[in-house]
Amino acid sequence: MNNSARKVVVIGGGPAGLTAGLYVKRAGIDALLLERELPGGQAVFSPLIENFPGFPDGIEGAELMTRIKKQAERFGLEIRTFAAVVRIEGKDRMRKIVLEGDEVGAIAVIVATGRSPRKLGIPGEDEFKGRGISYCATCDAPLFSGKEVLVVGGGDAALEEALHLSRFVRRVILVHRRDELRASSYLEGKARAEPKIEFVLNTELREIKGDQTVRSVVLENNKTGEVSEIEVSGVFFYVGNAPNTDFLKGLADLDDAGYILTDSSLQSSVRGIFAAGDVRANSFKQVILACAEGALAANSAMRYLEEVGEKKAYGSPRA
Repeated sequence: MNNSARKVVVIGGGPAGLTAGLYVKRAGIDALLLERELPGGQAVFSPLIENFPGFPDGIEGAELMTRIKKQAERFGLEIRTFAAVVRIEGKDRMRKIVLEGDEVGAIAVIVATGRSPRKLGIPGEDEFKGRGISYCATCDAPLFSGKEVLVVGGGDAALEEALHLSRFVRRVILVHRRDELRASSYLEGKARAEPKIEFVLNTELREIKGDQTVRSVVLENNKTGEVSEIEVSGVFFYVGNAPNTDFLKGLADLDDAGYILTDSSLQSSVRGIFAAGDVRANSFKQVILACAEGALAANSAMRYLEEVGEKKAYGSPRA
């Protein structure tokens, strides 16, 4: 068992976690980042991020995350991969982070574990992730300019993204498994008034096909059993997301959907445990915001170290 203690442990290696680790290490504080898979988070699956400042021509999500990781490592951040956190024990000054087969102590914890899209479990869903499959129209809509795309879902998010996509693509086919949408009447009215959006109800997506990228989808009408295949260049999923917070249940306060509730300093209901990025209860999920919250959580964690008597733990980060 590894019982070594760190001043700060960051859980999660996406944009928020890597930025938090960068800021903490740049201030000269002993820190460790734990990532259950490989660093980068969901951003690595975006073929092109065009709204991150500093890249006028856009940048591939994987490339952006590689650069942030290298920057954090340049300041000495230790990143431990395939380190899944099972639970956090203790509400006192020193906490124990229990991993699968290991544990580490921490005075301050920054949770940046993000969220995971719910899956349908159909053929092609994993194969074409980042190669025609997207979970963010705001991020990727311009990549499908003039093409036909499929949106899966019937709630507010699905309709909002379908409307956004309609500004770029030739046609949006919105597929929903029920005979009625779950979205607000206002959004439904706007979507039905958009001529580029076609509604296909009582229908489920059964398969995604393609070669290097998505080329077509197989649909099944769940009332008639009729199966059809249509050509599309992209598939946007809006069947919900789940925050990766199982290890916090019973410890920190979560909202009804499982996202971490924080105060203005991004501290959770447990003193010394902070949250940043998509795992936090906020309304806007973007890479730029995740990075900003990672920096704020790091700053707050460093101030917390001072409050609990860790002298010289906090140094004002240079701009």
